[in-house]
Amino acid sequence: MKNEKIFRRLILLEALLLAGLSAVYAYQNREVHCLSSTAAEAGEQAGTFIKWVDFQVSAEALGKAYEYDRDTFGEDVHINWIELLAYTAARTGGDFSNEKQANAYLEEAAMQLTEGKTVEELTEGMKFYDYYLEAYTAVLGGMVGEYEIQVPSKAAEPREGEGAAEEPLIWEKRYGLKAFLPIAKGFPYSDYDDFGVSRSYGYRRKHLGHDMMGQVGTPIIAVESGYVEALGWNQYGGWRIGIRSFDKKRYYYYAHLRQGFPYALDLEEGSEVQAGDVIGYMGHTGYSTKEDVNNIDQTHLHLGIQLIFDESQKEGASEIWIDCYQIIRFLYRNRSECVRDDATKEWHRIYDMREL
Repeated sequence: MKNEKIFRRLILLEALLLAGLSAVYAYQNREVHCLSSTAAEAGEQAGTFIKWVDFQVSAEALGKAYEYDRDTFGEDVHINWIELLAYTAARTGGDFSNEKQANAYLEEAAMQLTEGKTVEELTEGMKFYDYYLEAYTAVLGGMVGEYEIQVPSKAAEPREGEGAAEEPLIWEKRYGLKAFLPIAKGFPYSDYDDFGVSRSYGYRRKHLGHDMMGQVGTPIIAVESGYVEALGWNQYGGWRIGIRSFDKKRYYYYAHLRQGFPYALDLEEGSEVQAGDVIGYMGHTGYSTKEDVNNIDQTHLHLGIQLIFDESQKEGASEIWIDCYQIIRFLYRNRSECVRDDATKEWHRIYDMREL
């Protein structure tokens, strides 16, 4: 019996020692551990796909990288904003909270690329660069590029009254930001970073989206072009719309739409929408198995962005939802202008856009 007690104590001491060593190792390698938890290492294995993305890029870094991309388009060296951000993430372990440090890495990479260094040379030996490039391309891949948009004809005299809606329009080819804030221009809203906070309706869970508080009837805008994949009632989201990007990597979820008149009248499953289109109207429906019920206390839009690297991730325990608060802050610079049709009570964008 005495020997058995000694043996048990030895086993316990060994377990405690191993636990302590593991804790020290995890602390010393906390950036690598964090990357591992986002499946960076798993993504490097042949035949696998990314299982998790912890998107922490700040609005400031998004804006700075975007401006490098936009301003160098058509130049001898065109700097890709996603490559800049992936380089910075590989240097910081995906943490952009130190704005000064992130800016320094962005500027360092931009300068070296401008001077003739290739991305391959710049990132040689960076273990996780490829992971961040793939992950950030999945998040941001449809937001910047060439497109055509309607603009007022400079040769024509502007009309009075409704103004821009009555002006002769022409198509103009552009390069730049082609994604939009999900709230129409001129409509107020308030928000804060609420990703991951607790929700209790139905069952206890984390909030996997971003809430934007506003007024009932505020026009809701398609952030990115794509296809309507879901349309109808959900007891959690109320009237909701799900739009999949053309490259199938992103699924945008717009929830709690207006009671009685939630959607644009011509919208249906399978419809193609352009970034900047009015797709629905803000409300506070949901938290009910019965359709068209306002059980949400505060009027708001719930926007969720889901990443899909493999179709097995579309629904179930392996879904990847990202914190899109910083993306929303970045997209504030591009808001869709809309006008109301008094006959149908619908809102429509003033300036159409088409993908190139």
